[in-house]
Amino acid sequence: MHRILVVEDDPGFGYILKEYLEMYAFDVTLITHGKNISQVVERKLFDVCLLDVMLPGKDGFTIAKEIQSVEPDLPFMFVTAKSLKVDKLKAFRLGCDDYIVKPIDEELLIARIQAIIHRSQRGKIGSNGTTFQIGQFLLDVNNQRLQQGAQYKTLTERECKLLQLLCEHKNQLLSRKKALREIWGTHDEFSRKSMDVFIFRLRKYLEGDEPVSYTHLTLPTKRIV
Repeated sequence: MHRILVVEDDPGFGYILKEYLEMYAFDVTLITHGKNISQVVERKLFDVCLLDVMLPGKDGFTIAKEIQSVEPDLPFMFVTAKSLKVDKLKAFRLGCDDYIVKPIDEELLIARIQAIIHRSQRGKIGSNGTTFQIGQFLLDVNNQRLQQGAQYKTLTERECKLLQLLCEHKNQLLSRKKALREIWGTHDEFSRKSMDVFIFRLRKYLEGDEPVSYTHLTLPTKRIV
C-alpha cells in the first residue's frame, strides 16, 4: 500500500480528499499545517506528498524545502487554488513533480499520483538487472537464488532484495534509511533490528568467498548507516 502525506488547511476539502484517496487503497496521513513537518516525514515513510501553497504559519514552498532537507527523494506535488504562472514556476524550480490547480478532477489526480509513484520507483529494487555477479557467486533475482558453481541457495524475498540493493550500490555508502524504506517500508526500531539480522545472514551466505563478503559488496553493518 502506497503512503501519501497530504498537507491541507481546509478541513472540509482535506477530509474529502483523504476519503477519496483511501478509496484507491492509499494510506493517507492528513495534516493541516506545516508545524514540525520534518518530524512527521521522519516518523513515517511516504511515497508522495501533496501540498497546498496557502497554509497558516508557513506556505507550501517553505514546507517543500523543509521536506527536501530531510527526505530529498520524496516526490511532492502542489494541489492549490493559486493559479498564477509565477507560483507554478516557483514550485517547479523547487523540484515539484506536478502542480494541480483547484478545483481538481479526481480521476486525473489519481492518475498523476500513480504516475509520480511509478517514476519514483523506476530506479528502485527490481528495475535494474535480474542477475548480479558477486565474486564466485551469482545472484539470480527472478528466482531468488544465490548460486556458487553447481550449488545454490534459495533466498527469502527480503534477503534477495537486500542483496540486490547492495549490488546496485556497489562501492557506495548505502544509507540504512534507504534500505529500510525500499524493503521494510518503515524505519522503526523493530525494522532496524530485523535488517541487522538479514545483514548477518547474507554475510554467512557469502563467507565461502571471503573477499566478496568484506570488500566487493561492503557488507559490514557500519557501511549501512
